[in-house]
Amino acid sequence: MRIYGVTGWKDTGKTTMMERLVTEITARGLSVSTVKHAHHNVDVDQPGKDSYRHRQAGAQQVILSSANRWALMNEIRDGAEAPLDGLLTKLSPVDLVLVEGYKRDRHPKLEVAIRAHDRGLIAANDPTIRAIATGYDLSHGSLPVFNIDEIGKIADFILREVGIDQSTQARQ
Repeated sequence: MRIYGVTGWKDTGKTTMMERLVTEITARGLSVSTVKHAHHNVDVDQPGKDSYRHRQAGAQQVILSSANRWALMNEIRDGAEAPLDGLLTKLSPVDLVLVEGYKRDRHPKLEVAIRAHDRGLIAANDPTIRAIATGYDLSHGSLPVFNIDEIGKIADFILREVGIDQSTQARQ
């Protein structure tokens, strides 16, 4: 499975970049799935709803299904957070999986930096970061630096990095 990450410090535009990349890449006829890491307690369910009540009662897994979508919720309870590699096995095959967050994992990544950050660039100490998308003047050694609004160029770069040949894709 081809994966590429979008990372950066909190509130640097990662989710906006993900949204724009998914829109751009799917418009080219490629299939994309995403994985989003959250550092806080996240719940896709709502208290009082039937599926929430199932989980609260002790169900390990709950599938919530409708005509528009379905979601599988897994309760970790007292276990460890699921590793990215394990989560990727749950996905159906697609052309590309974009991963938001997971800055410590070893897959290739684009760092998003819409402004200078007190902590500096993650790329300074992380060889898995292959390019930077930014909203301010920046150069960083040999890494390519894109303007945050150059979504087409950023998508081209990512697709080349993961080995997706757009000229072949266009003929299919």
